[in-house]
Amino acid sequence: QVQLVESGGGLVQTGGSLRLSCAASGSIFSINAMAWYRQASGKQRELVAHITSRGNTNYADSVKGRFTISRDNAKNTVYLQMNSLKPEDTAVYYCNVALRSRYSVSEYDYWGQGTPVTVSS
Repeated sequence: QVQLVESGGGLVQTGGSLRLSCAASGSIFSINAMAWYRQASGKQRELVAHITSRGNTNYADSVKGRFTISRDNAKNTVYLQMNSLKPEDTAVYYCNVALRSRYSVSEYDYWGQGTPVTVSS
């Protein structure tokens, strides 16, 4: 079984920083793309940042210049460094990982449990 465990969320004031982590564990054969999504109360879930296996990244326009996605392949972990946080960044953040397990020839998406981020004004 594969699990994604998120950490790093919390409460921060406007202008502050947080770093989210998401570690994949279990019977993993290979990891392809990794991403962060967020869902604010009453809103649709949206893609925040995405990183390919080669390290290519893209970001939602709302976070460009403030957030940085990175990965540590040796640790099967993806990070989201969030700087200059704004109240509109308040949401539950979810990591998403496309991977193959050791026992499958197919690639599947796995989701973390979600970690809440609250930015106070």
